[in-house]
Amino acid sequence: VQLQASGGGSVQAGGSLDLSCNLSGLPFSSRIMGWFRQAPGKEREFVAAISSSGSDTIYGASVKGRFTISRDNAKNMVYLQMNGLKPEDTALYFCAADRSQYLPLTRMYAQRRKYDYWGQGTQVTVSS
Repeated sequence: VQLQASGGGSVQAGGSLDLSCNLSGLPFSSRIMGWFRQAPGKEREFVAAISSSGSDTIYGASVKGRFTISRDNAKNMVYLQMNGLKPEDTALYFCAADRSQYLPLTRMYAQRRKYDYWGQGTQVTVSS
């Protein structure tokens, strides 16, 4: 199983970045996918999650209204569109996958323990 995240980089405050994540080694379209982030010295924080069909999404309070999670099941890809970036968004961003399949998306998926597979992370740096 491999999760490969990409798209990170450096941007000025107010700018935008798009992250991508590919899942291989597991069926993609049947499982919930999520994004988390971790800044130096801080706990890993929930960013967003999306249901297997893509019809339902949930977001962390700090990113709601600025970030959008989406997926393309034909390409085994999950995306995170980030707009209105702030210096406090600076972190290593991880995509994650649930081991279970065909489950409904609930707020429980804001918890790290709901995810069994993790990517290596892609760095996002926002300067003021």
